[in-house]
Amino acid sequence: MFDVRKIQEQALFGAVATASDEETAAMVVYGEDGMGAPEANSAWVKSAMRRLENRFDRPSIKQIRMHCQCGYGMDEKLALLKSLMESSSSLEEFAGQDSAKAAGLYCQDGELYLRFPFCPCPMLAEVDRLETDAWCQCTTGYSKVLFEKAFACEVDVELLKSIKMGDDICLMKITPNGPIWK
Repeated sequence: MFDVRKIQEQALFGAVATASDEETAAMVVYGEDGMGAPEANSAWVKSAMRRLENRFDRPSIKQIRMHCQCGYGMDEKLALLKSLMESSSSLEEFAGQDSAKAAGLYCQDGELYLRFPFCPCPMLAEVDRLETDAWCQCTTGYSKVLFEKAFACEVDVELLKSIKMGDDICLMKITPNGPIWK
């Protein structure tokens, strides 16, 4: 069975261990004693992010969380992006297609955006509000991997809005760092 909590614990552990060491990773993921007293997902998200933010600076937190993406449903989304690319020759055409709009893509002033009218993270289903956007940086990592595969170039992803931070939508700016159509 798909256990998103276990997947997120393992992803966070691996990302923190890569950025520091396994002892720090265990403390961030499981708490001071490294044992992980049972917590509801919503409580675990908040406490793990608090522990992460107490030990790392903002750029490091973003990089760690970007490496925590689970890849769930990536193949289907990648297939959609590739089909959109095949039938377009610019970002405007790409994002202007009905299936792109339905997926939350749009282009404004030559910039590509991805928006969700709901929080797509199953770990946050029971979280009313987050104090910071640290947890949400996971979705920027997911989008970075997805769009880099689709566009075959480096991509920057910036989180602009988050429903769990009190915004009305989740919104990311997707910036390709190379030519997409040749």
